[in-house]
Amino acid sequence: MTLDELITEFDRGLRSIAGVSRMSRPVPQPISEPLDAAPAAAAPDLTLAERAHSAGLMRVNHVGEICAQALYQAQKLATRSPTLKDAFEHAAQEEEDHLAWTASRLRELDSRPSLLNPLWYTGALAIGFAAGCLGDKVSLGFMAETERQVERHLEGHLSTLPEADRHSRAIVSQMRDDERTHGQSATDAGGVELPMPVKALMRAASKVMTQTAYYV
Repeated sequence: MTLDELITEFDRGLRSIAGVSRMSRPVPQPISEPLDAAPAAAAPDLTLAERAHSAGLMRVNHVGEICAQALYQAQKLATRSPTLKDAFEHAAQEEEDHLAWTASRLRELDSRPSLLNPLWYTGALAIGFAAGCLGDKVSLGFMAETERQVERHLEGHLSTLPEADRHSRAIVSQMRDDERTHGQSATDAGGVELPMPVKALMRAASKVMTQTAYYV
């Protein structure tokens, strides 16, 4: 990796942690809402408890996108394949949209990102690099399993988000669709099936992260 590429990745990491992310796609809106509608205007229908719950879930999703940025950056660093570098970069760009969308929704809900974002980012960076060092097929398998677990996690959010919070639901729904595509792409590219103990460990780590990030 060239010095310019390292600087670019370092900049992306800093922006991810600081919450200054660029989006290439507009924030998803409910089907009945025009694309230029103001999402914040839809929040008054939520009770204080519903608003707090939505904010907690969106904070968890924002942390997930912080981790996604770190994972893909590390996997790009570890692989020597130009094709895989491009694949990880494409996925990272879509995940950066998710990062920006969730940050925007947190502001609209008068809430904040996790206070532990530097910790989440650093841990995910180390895990992603370790997976990448085990070879491209394992790295792709790790990506595929991560995206499958995230997809199930987002499905769970759609079942528990307040019905009135249509704007958060639209964001989560689009994120779920993107994650499904990323996971399938990794499998199609040759990702191997990870052993069950590894999958279980990934689920346990994810549970700790989600339960903590909901509040902190």
